[in-house]
Amino acid sequence: MSKIRNQEIDRLFEAILSLENIEECYNFFEDACTIKEINEIAQRFQVACQLDAGRNYQEVNKETGASTATICRVNKCLNYGNEGYRTVIDRLKKEGKLT
Repeated sequence: MSKIRNQEIDRLFEAILSLENIEECYNFFEDACTIKEINEIAQRFQVACQLDAGRNYQEVNKETGASTATICRVNKCLNYGNEGYRTVIDRLKKEGKLT
């Protein structure tokens, strides 16, 4: 069971799922988050993709600028988490949007 699950977060995720294209995503996330928050989430996803591609921490740090603490945390989530990164990475690969 998720530690963050509640009605407000369910509503937020339903709102995100209602977005129909990239432009709507930009509009929503620019209203809902700071640019720094969006960039941090994007960096974490980039780290997950790099780790999935077999790159080591040093290579990931050089490519993404992420700290070793961030890389370690993302790696832990990628390997032992709730399968969130894995689900998205596998789907994007299947769609040919991630190599």
